[in-house]
Amino acid sequence: MDFSLPQDLVQFLDHLDSFIEREILPLQHNDDNNRFFDHRREYARTDFEAGGLPRPEWEALLDEARKRADEAGFYRLPLPKEYGGKQAGNLWMAVIREHLASKGLGLFNDLQNEHSVVGNFPDIVMLIGFGSEAQKKEFIWGRLEGRTSTTFGLTEPHHGSDATHMDTKAIRELRDGVRGWRIDGAKMWQTNMHRATHCIIFARTSGKAGDARGITAFIIPSNHPGIKVLSYEWTFNMPTDHATVSFNNVFVPESAVLGEADNGLAIAQAFVHENRIRQAASSLGAAVFCIQESIKYARQRKPFGEELAKNQAIQFPLVELATQAEMLRLLIRKTAWEMDKMSPRDIDKLISDKVSMCNYWANRLCTQAADRAIQVHGGIGYSRHKPFEHIYRHHRRYRITEGSEEIQMRKVAAFLFGYIGPKKDAFAKL
Repeated sequence: MDFSLPQDLVQFLDHLDSFIEREILPLQHNDDNNRFFDHRREYARTDFEAGGLPRPEWEALLDEARKRADEAGFYRLPLPKEYGGKQAGNLWMAVIREHLASKGLGLFNDLQNEHSVVGNFPDIVMLIGFGSEAQKKEFIWGRLEGRTSTTFGLTEPHHGSDATHMDTKAIRELRDGVRGWRIDGAKMWQTNMHRATHCIIFARTSGKAGDARGITAFIIPSNHPGIKVLSYEWTFNMPTDHATVSFNNVFVPESAVLGEADNGLAIAQAFVHENRIRQAASSLGAAVFCIQESIKYARQRKPFGEELAKNQAIQFPLVELATQAEMLRLLIRKTAWEMDKMSPRDIDKLISDKVSMCNYWANRLCTQAADRAIQVHGGIGYSRHKPFEHIYRHHRRYRITEGSEEIQMRKVAAFLFGYIGPKKDAFAKL
């Protein structure tokens, strides 16, 4: 049994670090761009007078960093070769995301908005798996070349985890000789709505509330006259680009359907496991950063003439966090490695409980590590001159999004008690 990382992955991390040192860090420190990462970060990023949206200069900086990463061959790493990628799998991406997050805040990897020099592409995953050739050409290449961008609409004002109970409806209609669909309803938490050229929206097209079948995905131009942004929700961590959007008499042709009509839930779930394992790795990386910074500070700080680190009240909580981080890393990498050897269907049937374990525990561990870092650092830890409050405020959301930790634990319990998964047949005989 060999737990060492593949040598080519180790070499890739070295090349990535060199690129960051050479290209990204100088950009971050040029023209006072570091204001987006130091104690001024929330104000510098947020246009409070424009409803709390991201400031244009902040987004322009992120665009430039992605452009440089793309030109250097890093940005498209997980994509298929036909789209300029290297088809990096889940193990690679988990290791990379932990590696980047463990560096702390910086232009190389800003988890508040999923920006990274090594991209994550859930929208492209959906299009590769379910899009028509015309949709792939328009939206995959459009996304990579900066001509199109999408926002994802599944959650609704009155429905979150109970997505199959959605109120948004789509009915078949013939309008001006064109066959298509009329869509009415509302969505919430549509991230990137202020920049999106198109919305990927899920609507009930048949069946009844609670049915997994009967939901259809549509790709709709965001400037459709029937689409209205009602508000942008201010969150624990600003800026916000999370919109509540209404759809009133929105007509789209048949070509707007993404995938098979009535089978849209499969599209929404297409990237769930990949996203959850990668998010777990990011949260682990951020937790490791908080732990290591606390250890360094405790060795340097000398109240009453003695290192803070000599106090067991400082040592023991960090020992527990460090132990959990070591164990979690092994589970994340083992799970990611197994995912790379399975089809998406087998992942769901055989190890989705392990993905959920990784995700809910990593997100919780990160908030605990950030809280402990604040405590160890004392007053300066509570200030915005240290990054821990930002890490806590950002990663706290992941205990709700990507599937709340209660949803994740319910999945683990269903496997554990044999209601689903490999133990189902054996438990049925009890």
